[in-house]
Amino acid sequence: MDNIRYDEREKKLYVVDQTLLPNEEKEILLDTAEEMYDAIKLLKVRGAPAIGICAGYCLYVLSLQIKAENGDAFCEELKKKADYLNSSRPTAVNLSWALKRMVAVAEKNSALSGEALRARLLEEARAIHNEDIEMCRSISELGLSLVKDGYGILTHCNAGPLATSRYGTALGPILLGTERGMKFKVFADETRPLLQGARLTSYELFKAGVDVTLICDNMANTVMRNGWVQAVFVGCDRIAANGDTANKIGTCGVAVLAKHYGIPFYVLGPTSTIDMNSKTGADIKIEERDPDEIKTMFYAKPMAPLGVKCFNPAFDVTDNNLITAIVTE
Repeated sequence: MDNIRYDEREKKLYVVDQTLLPNEEKEILLDTAEEMYDAIKLLKVRGAPAIGICAGYCLYVLSLQIKAENGDAFCEELKKKADYLNSSRPTAVNLSWALKRMVAVAEKNSALSGEALRARLLEEARAIHNEDIEMCRSISELGLSLVKDGYGILTHCNAGPLATSRYGTALGPILLGTERGMKFKVFADETRPLLQGARLTSYELFKAGVDVTLICDNMANTVMRNGWVQAVFVGCDRIAANGDTANKIGTCGVAVLAKHYGIPFYVLGPTSTIDMNSKTGADIKIEERDPDEIKTMFYAKPMAPLGVKCFNPAFDVTDNNLITAIVTE
């Protein structure tokens, strides 16, 4: 199923609520700016490319609600809505990239009538979506050239169709190879504290018929030491100009282990995740999230003392010298 779907007839935007997976597959309607902000902030839609796709459609839907017909006033109002959505999550560059792209189209076509201007915005949102589908296909093909039939592959977090479009990035080569009859044994880190690996990656791979084994994050060393892993595939939320990458917290630790055991460590992502304004990983703003994600989420009762301090960064930066290659389209 499509994780992001704009219904042309209804003029409504729907996304699969990823917080309900794997137990419930449910689409939710995003109609107001507040609903869109919350969907991104609360990870109902997540994954850098998927956030960018969603942002494009979100801004188009919000453009339908702008009453100003004067081009300059329309663009000013649209930019305010874009700034609001952009504040939902700071690390994934695709969010700001897609919003800037939509605003630029509005500004370029501000002389058009309201209906014609909105039509251009819908075209751009569709273009962002279709480009990602093609990018994922290319990344999948290129990534597949780096592995052989029978490989053991470890992945961290979720970079499959739910986080992007169609094949995904880090999971793309695995899914494409499986379609072609190749056999891989995949180890999916659970990815604490939000368990995207457990809830989403293992769900997608298992559903696709891939031989997937779910492991706790602190078991990655053991499966590598046992010789069960021949490659690591991970996605990314931002790539700095020097090749440092930001991805879900714990990715850097996996890269350090892979370096120790001589296992190739591949980062897969579209060029839209490259941020030339971030010279190094030190320039990437890392999102910190609610401590309750560590203490109470997914537990029937709190699993930590009520008043204990928590440090909950959503991402870490992997230095470029730990990365074997970055695969883009």
